[in-house]
Amino acid sequence: METVLVLLRHASHDRLGSVLCGRMPGVTLSEAGRREADALAVTLARHRFAAVLSSPLERAVETAAAIAASQALAVEVEEDLNELDLGAWAGMRFEDLRGDPAWNVWNSARSHARPPGGETMLEAQARMARCIERLRRRYAGRTVALVSHADVIKAALSHALGLSVDFHARFEIAPASRSVLIAGEWGLKVHSINEAAA
Repeated sequence: METVLVLLRHASHDRLGSVLCGRMPGVTLSEAGRREADALAVTLARHRFAAVLSSPLERAVETAAAIAASQALAVEVEEDLNELDLGAWAGMRFEDLRGDPAWNVWNSARSHARPPGGETMLEAQARMARCIERLRRRYAGRTVALVSHADVIKAALSHALGLSVDFHARFEIAPASRSVLIAGEWGLKVHSINEAAA
C-alpha cells in the first residue's frame, strides 16, 4: 500500500530573509505567518490525515497546530523533521555571512560542506530518508502531514528524485508551501513541489 506524505514548510516569521535562524529558539510565526498557516489548514481540509507531525521548533509547531486543529488531531513532534543544525551560523544575519568563504562553499557544494559545528545536508537527508521509510510503514495506505523546514524538505525531495543536494537552489520551497511524496515498497515518487495554499 502507498503512503502519501504531505511535506509542509512552516509559515512566515519576522526574521525570514534577514536572519539565518537554524535551530535558534524563540522564532515564532509573524501575523502574516499565522494567516498563512490558517489558509494552509483550509486548503488541506480535503485531506484526511492519519497524523500531523512537526519539527520541534516553534514556527513549525505553530503551523502544524493550525492544520491539526482543523482535523481534530494533536501535533506529534518528530525530531527527524528538525531544521538543519547550522552550528555557529544560527542566528547570524545573511549580510554578515556574505563574503565568508565557508558560507560560499556551503551554498555551492552542499554535498561536502558543513556549517561550523553543524550538520551536513547529506546528514539531514539521511535522517529524512529514515523518517520517510519509518512513516511509510507505520501509516501504510494513509496520508500524513509533515511540517518541517525548506532545506530539510529539499533534502527529502532530492533523495526521492535521485538528485545531488548540490542542486538545492534549483527549486524553491516557500513558506507555507506543500510538496507531496508518495511512498511504497517500490520506492518514492514526487507528486508535487512547492504548491501554495489556494
